[in-house]
Amino acid sequence: MLRTLVAKRGIPLSSQVAAQIGRRLVRGLLTRAFCEGPSEPPLLKVTVPEHFASIVQQHGDRPAVISRHQNTTLTYDKLDRQSNGLARGLASIGVKKGDRVAVSLGNNIEFATATYALFKLGAILVPLNPAFTPIQVTSALSHLDATHLIIGTETNLPRKDPRSNITLLTHLIPNINGQSVESELVPSLKNVILVENSNGRIDRSDVRYATKYEDILENGTAERALSDQGLHPNDIVNIQFTSGTTSMPKASCLTHTSILNNGKSIGDRMHLTPDDIVCCPPPLFHCFGCILGYMATATHGSSIIFPAEAFNALATLKAVQECRATALYGVPTMFIAELDLLASGTVSYEGFQYLRTGIAAGSSVPAELMRKLHKTLNLTELTICYGMTETSPVSAMTTTDDPLEKRLDSVGRLLPHVSAKVVDPADWNRVLNVGERGELAVSGYLLMKGYWADEKRTREVLVPDDTGTMWMHTGDEAIIDEDGYIKITGRIKDLIIKGGENIHPLEVENCLLAHPDVYEVSVVGLPDERYGETVAAFIVPRKKSELKTSEVRGWVKDRLSHQLVPKYVFWVDTYPKTASGKIQKFKLRETGIQLIRDKKGLE
Repeated sequence: MLRTLVAKRGIPLSSQVAAQIGRRLVRGLLTRAFCEGPSEPPLLKVTVPEHFASIVQQHGDRPAVISRHQNTTLTYDKLDRQSNGLARGLASIGVKKGDRVAVSLGNNIEFATATYALFKLGAILVPLNPAFTPIQVTSALSHLDATHLIIGTETNLPRKDPRSNITLLTHLIPNINGQSVESELVPSLKNVILVENSNGRIDRSDVRYATKYEDILENGTAERALSDQGLHPNDIVNIQFTSGTTSMPKASCLTHTSILNNGKSIGDRMHLTPDDIVCCPPPLFHCFGCILGYMATATHGSSIIFPAEAFNALATLKAVQECRATALYGVPTMFIAELDLLASGTVSYEGFQYLRTGIAAGSSVPAELMRKLHKTLNLTELTICYGMTETSPVSAMTTTDDPLEKRLDSVGRLLPHVSAKVVDPADWNRVLNVGERGELAVSGYLLMKGYWADEKRTREVLVPDDTGTMWMHTGDEAIIDEDGYIKITGRIKDLIIKGGENIHPLEVENCLLAHPDVYEVSVVGLPDERYGETVAAFIVPRKKSELKTSEVRGWVKDRLSHQLVPKYVFWVDTYPKTASGKIQKFKLRETGIQLIRDKKGLE
């Protein structure tokens, strides 16, 4: 629009000058909290397999997936041929376009291959959190009428011993000696495909009805491309269960268009090239791993490393060193664990000189942690992403050349072809002014099609405005500044209303994180007879710390107003968290209420 405007006036315009003028115009025009991302480059209007074929043609001999724990590397050409073979094998047991195929695996070659096999078939990939209980798996499969389940013989979770999945399968299909899959709990289920990931600890022959993954792969030995499956860019290709900070996960339906373009835009902002090697410990079952990681690398011909099936700080640092990674992904808790290993001398400081960029997401990143990552791991071009599962997932992101204060204090600006506004939480039709806190709403190609078989909850968050434009109401409290940078200030539901005054937990959390003896902190509101709600801080202290409750209150009192001083201080070892590392504050509230009843936290 800017180029057109100036061209009509006969003024030649370079891209750099256009950007500078654009920023000035934004500053001049952005008086309301409404902004739009760039209109270039144009959206990709193809399916994921079509775009993947072009990448294979250009970069077929380059590494696509490096699984350190399996000592295996797939080039783009090999990934293409192997996923073709798996797709044909899956088709031979009845998988077809539109089928919901659940995958419960860690970060491994099998998950990477299955992803493209399902996309090529037009089946819908449904990643399941391997930490799901038998009841949760049953509920997910039943809700989606899933037809097939690909699952490992065991599950690996962070900081836990491997767990056999035989108990889960027995819950799902009680007769493990049966010759076919018959599940009263999930009647739609036709096949279970078992991946051997236990190094022989579990005997798959005990589950007679299951099909071996390698047999499926062998059945599709013809590795040529599949015939036309009638795919369309707007088809649902991925259903993600929201990890959510609430107790009720929902099934978000994402399309070829939404995940392909989102991955492409993320990689563009990171300046990824075929020479980049991205170390990705976040899980593939979550949007962080599968879209910010796998889709962003695949759209740029870059390589992705899986250090281990589940997050392991030591394996992650070793993978960076051994593979000369140029990028590292993580949530704050992952980065903190890695820095602790370096500080303790468990891992040497050598081998990190190739790092330059990466992504920190999942929850707010304290400024001090960002500085340590810049200094210790050479992540000088680390980017911050903001989004949610329902928006495929990233809507805003910093760039590698944003001013440092913007990279520390905001989640950046909108990705191309994305719009956002900050509205009054009590009146979604009222757009607030620049700098005012309100609820963030997002619009554009990246919106989910809805929650699977749940129109009621879909209508609660996907709401058209007066012009018919659909908006996703995020539930996040945010500010948009005059330059279009977005700052997330908390969750609308997490606001603490103490005596009529709004208290933002993030403000108290940032204050306490600056204390040298505070390792992690989460602040919530708890019921209070006098004020309605009051401030409670759940603190993980640093090792050997002798920090006292009175010191915590004094630290906040000296730096913030007295209203923000925690009435309750609880000392904890860890927090209940979602798959993406977000603290489940509703669970902390439940815990806090019980602790108050037990007369704790007031010392």
